Amino acid sequence: MIVCAGPGGVGKTTTAAAIAVHAAVCGRRACVVTIDPARRLADALGLATLDNDPRPVDGPWPAGGGLWALMLDTKSTFDDLVRRYASGPAQAEAILANRFYRNISGALSGTQEYMAVEKLFELHETDRFDLVVVDTPPTRQALDFLDAPRRLVRFLDNRIFRLLMMPTRAGLRAAGLATQLFLRTVSRVVGGEVVREALAFFSAFEGLEEGFRDRTDRVEALLRSPATGFVLVASPRAGATGEAVYFLERLEEAGVEVAAVVENRVLPHFGVPEELTSGKDAATRDPGGFGALIANAADLGRLASSEEHHIAVLAGRAPGADLVRVPYLDDEVHDMEGLLDVGRHLFTDRAGRRRDQPEPTPDPGER
Repeated sequence: MIVCAGPGGVGKTTTAAAIAVHAAVCGRRACVVTIDPARRLADALGLATLDNDPRPVDGPWPAGGGLWALMLDTKSTFDDLVRRYASGPAQAEAILANRFYRNISGALSGTQEYMAVEKLFELHETDRFDLVVVDTPPTRQALDFLDAPRRLVRFLDNRIFRLLMMPTRAGLRAAGLATQLFLRTVSRVVGGEVVREALAFFSAFEGLEEGFRDRTDRVEALLRSPATGFVLVASPRAGATGEAVYFLERLEEAGVEVAAVVENRVLPHFGVPEELTSGKDAATRDPGGFGALIANAADLGRLASSEEHHIAVLAGRAPGADLVRVPYLDDEVHDMEGLLDVGRHLFTDRAGRRRDQPEPTPDPGER
């Protein structure tokens, strides 16, 4: 499993799709998942729509290979989780029909991130795919994605949650005086009907906690296992580099290593001789011709040098990660050909060697 994360607007969606496309071209069964509600992934893959189920994508796949794509539907994933851990159809329907559940299933803080992790775990467990690639929200939300499993457990351990579960287990009359006073106070603030719906939800939820806790432990183990690789996507600009460094620091605190850093939209070096660009003579002598072109190339060269500084900063913060450069392309990536082109840059190093193939074994006579 590969998790693509990083600042907003740096090309995470494109990178995630290109990795999955490359895997499919190499004969693997790959699925790319987007949490971003924008339509960029569907458009690039030539699909009219994306939903919560993997959709096959047409492409130049060899026998055995293939590509699927989906866009996370938080509520559908939550509903499926409830059905999985309910004791039977009656308990599941009691929860799904509850208005309190319908409100929190889409609005509870961290729900989207937890359901994204849950969907990844589901796809991983099916053995249907050789590789699952996820495109996460921008950096700080992506860190919520990493913390999502523990957040659900903290919710289940919260004193308010336990307080609301108490009347459903013992009956309101048997509940402690403090609990009854708490519920009456809440009823006066938000209304008795809301409290009754909440109590009905927690009553129906009885027995599901252990299943959620067990699943959470397994999901968290997958995120930190060798089977999962984090790819940090950035661009060599000051703001994006600062966000990327923040992300690396947070991952380090969580004990997670980044497998690769992708620097996207890197400017080329034109190699204009310094004697041609010193001063403003060239552009002044020939403002509409070759002199202006040289001056423009010199400006781009200075920007490229500045980018190298940002690339070095990020590489220094992740010395164990592969550093991959994707140059500015001639056109925006909006179709399968563009994704294939990005994949070629992702998986070919600057010397033209394939990154996804093992180093050739040297001839014994050459050692």
